[in-house]
Amino acid sequence: MTTTTFDTLGYFEKLKAAGVPEAQAEAITKAQAEAMKDFVASREFATKNDLLDLKHELLKWVVGVAIAQSALIIAVMALLK
Repeated sequence: MTTTTFDTLGYFEKLKAAGVPEAQAEAITKAQAEAMKDFVASREFATKNDLLDLKHELLKWVVGVAIAQSALIIAVMALLK
């Protein structure tokens, strides 16, 4: 499982350095951390096998389209003779 980290202290310090009042910076940081946690928890990440399956599926489509295109070109050339 993939772990995503969020630097709350760094985020808080950047907000304070930008002039955000400390109480507001703390509230924003907590809300952002919670949103990040919810986002990561709700995501389904692709595995290596998922990507390999996608690669094979795309390869089948590309080869199929290339064959169909070649057949169409040959048919058109035969009609033009």
